Amino acid sequence: MECHGFAVHHPTDTFHPYEFKRREVGDNDILIKILYSGICHSDIHQARKEWGHTTYPLVPGHEILGDVVKVGSHVTKFKVGDRAGVGCFVDSCGQCTGCKGGEEHFCEKGLSLTYNGTEQDKTTPTYGGYSNQITIKENYAIKVSDKFKELKGVAPLFCAGITTYSPLIAWKDHVAGKRVGVVGLGGLGHMAVKLAVSMGAEVTVFSRSDSKKADALKFGAKHYVSSSNPEEMKSVAGVHSLIINTVSSEHEISPYMATLGTRGVMVYVGASPEPLKLNLFSVISGNKVIAGSNIGGIKETQEMLDYCAAHDIVSDVEVITADQLEVAYNRTVKGDVKYRFVIDITKSFEKK
Repeated sequence: MECHGFAVHHPTDTFHPYEFKRREVGDNDILIKILYSGICHSDIHQARKEWGHTTYPLVPGHEILGDVVKVGSHVTKFKVGDRAGVGCFVDSCGQCTGCKGGEEHFCEKGLSLTYNGTEQDKTTPTYGGYSNQITIKENYAIKVSDKFKELKGVAPLFCAGITTYSPLIAWKDHVAGKRVGVVGLGGLGHMAVKLAVSMGAEVTVFSRSDSKKADALKFGAKHYVSSSNPEEMKSVAGVHSLIINTVSSEHEISPYMATLGTRGVMVYVGASPEPLKLNLFSVISGNKVIAGSNIGGIKETQEMLDYCAAHDIVSDVEVITADQLEVAYNRTVKGDVKYRFVIDITKSFEKK
């Protein structure tokens, strides 16, 4: 079927309207009319080819929220009129250990990423949420509760939400009643704060300046530390059980490791394209752990979304139309967004 989106054609290109095809709705598919699509920093990395592999033309977007407008004859999970979301992938092999265990994001045969990837035929390109509609197998779409009071802040949950929820669940013994640090108060960081607070943690936010202190406290953090101030960093030495590090640029790890207590855990969810610097003694001393976390499977993503609906948690967003994409990208790189840009797709095509 014919679809309309916004694409870049090379690393220094600006976004332009782009027409492409998606498959027709099959027996197990649903068709989602896209309402909102969040802007993730990984969209920028891939649009500008900063991670080394981008297939152009590129239609980014893996924080997708919309309405189901058509269902296949075998679909049981959704009906027309339901609200649905799509995250970072749209398919997997379904047969490997990861897929059968509900961890499709660890598919041994390779995920079908929502964009900058291919369908499971390993040939047909995938295109993301900066577009008017998307066809997806029902088992890879997420049901969206009608408990959400607003929709625009729901879209980022399909990446920023699950990316920060998953490590908090994986290391849950380090959360409730414990001190949890969050490095960076951006799209991921502000979600980590909201989620950790809701789970009973006493949260510290680390940021380079005091400019976001008021927001951190508004989100529920009890402490705010300027990471550029050595005295403030010393004041929280050895107190944290868990740190969620959301920074996606090169930075020194050891000062943050010093704020972990014995057997404390630093989990990385930010993906820096540059190698990180680490003094190994900051890990060995105290038997500390450095871990990584990468989104979540469909089951956990659904669990996260239902949790957020029950606890009235959404992302703080600035809504734009597609003609503002270049400004939004540049502001995101500068950290000048509170706290996630979301594209209003319907208005974008009205303006087009």
